[in-house]
Formats: sequence, C-alpha cells, structure tokens
Amino acid sequence: MNTSTEEQWLYTISSKNKLIDLNFKEIWRYRDLLLLFVKRDVVTLYKQTILGPLWYLIQPLFTAVIFTLIFSNLAKIPAGGEGSLVPPFLFNLAGITLWSYFKECLTGTSNTFTKNQNIFGKVYFPRVIMPMSVVVSNLVKFSIQIILFIGFYIYFVFVSGIDISPNKYLILLPVLVIIMGLLGLGLGMIISSLTTKYRDLTMLVTFGVQLLMYASAVPYPLSYFKQELPKYAFLIEYNPITAIIETFRYITLGEGQFSFFYLGYAAVFGLMVFFIGLIIFNRTEKTFIDTV
Repeated sequence: MNTSTEEQWLYTISSKNKLIDLNFKEIWRYRDLLLLFVKRDVVTLYKQTILGPLWYLIQPLFTAVIFTLIFSNLAKIPAGGEGSLVPPFLFNLAGITLWSYFKECLTGTSNTFTKNQNIFGKVYFPRVIMPMSVVVSNLVKFSIQIILFIGFYIYFVFVSGIDISPNKYLILLPVLVIIMGLLGLGLGMIISSLTTKYRDLTMLVTFGVQLLMYASAVPYPLSYFKQELPKYAFLIEYNPITAIIETFRYITLGEGQFSFFYLGYAAVFGLMVFFIGLIIFNRTEKTFIDTV
C-alpha cells in the first residue's frame, strides 16, 4: 500500500540533501522561474526612476571621473608603467567596469535569506535559483557597462589618436567574468547564510566591499603599489580579484600584470569559494526559517 502511494509522486521534497547539492536537472526544470527572477531584477530596479536604465551608465561613469580627479590628478598615481600612453580615465573605467560586476553579485546575493524569507516560507523551489538569478541579471548590467567602455575606447583610439589596442588574450574575457561571478556568488552565499544568525554582517557588507575595492588594485596599478609599498605588496598581489582586474587591463589596454599562474590561482580560489558557499548555503536553507 505504501509502495503504490509513493510511486504516484512525481517529486519528493526532503530536507536530507547532500553536502554539495547542485541539482542541475531540478534547476533546469525551474528555468522559467530563474528567467522570471532575472526579468524582475532588471525591470523593477529602476522602474520608478526618472533616468531608468541610464543609471547603469551613470554609476561607472561618475566613479571613473572621480577616481581620475582624485587618484590620477591630485595624488599623481600613474595609469600604467613609465611612459604609458593609456588615458587615466580609460584606465579607471576598465577597473571599475569589471569590479562593478563582482560588487553587484556580492551585495545582491548577500541578503538572499533575509530579503526573500516570505517567499521561501510559502512555496518550494530550489533556493539556489535566487542568488543565481542575481548573478545572471547582473550580466545584463555588465554588458551595458562594457559597451560604455568600448565606446570610450573607440573615442580615445580614433578621435584622440591614442596608440592602444587589445591583444590576443582578449579571448580570456569570458573566463574573467565567470571567475568574478563565482567569487561574488560564493562570498554572497556565505554572507547570506551567516546573516540569518548574525545580522551585524549586513551592516558590514557595504563597508567591507569598499575596503576590498582598494585592496584589489581598482583605483591604481599593481606595479605602483609594489613600487611604493613593496613590503605589503603580497597582500594585494595574492588577492584573486587583483589578478582579474590586472588581466583585464592587460588584454584591453596593454597595461597591467598578466600571468597564467595568478589567473589560474584566481580561478581555483573562485571555485573553492563557490563550493564552500554552496555547502554552507545548502546547510542553512534547511533551518534558516526558524532563525531568520
């Protein structure tokens, strides 16, 4: 009797999951929901604003201008090595464009449980879809910002006559974006899981992200930091985000430190953070509703 009853169920929902439970079949089955969350994130973010999606362009543009004024003009931090022809504005915009994708992924996924507790408490779906939707929706924003970067790149090359050009390693750009997404998603899931018990982390995320930006060679080249503070250069050099930022600047502007070792290190680090975040996320989703 029990056997025949169990055979009637199409799906079985259980709290006894594996340590690393990334059921691609189930996620694929809920792909429409994933796309719905992505559409919600893209459309509703600036729905009742005057400028709307233009904020996608305004934020990196103004940040690059401020960095150029403060770090390049006032602090006299060079945009590259000695004799570099790279415009400081374009140098800063390159770092900000890639950094913004990581930052949005991290901050967007760091409050998954607390932000969506009402939905999680009423209906079942793979919880990992929620942070995944944030990473995918931010790809739309990143695509718009990379178009802005390309626009200024063309202007400086063809109008201002600056002698810069991308190199053959430009094909690594998708790899850089994937690593940034994995880092943002993994760290976001870890923080989101911890905030179900420790709400203080929510207040520290914004502050911590700002500090991390300065520790990731976004507003300055790694070579400059190694020259001025060689004793502490390893802290910046072994930051996996630094390797990604420097690689992006190298493949687009010809400035920056490029090494397959550091890029591989960043990829391995990103995968480790992702899997650790996934483990903690899966363990937390079973009991978070009682503590959130």
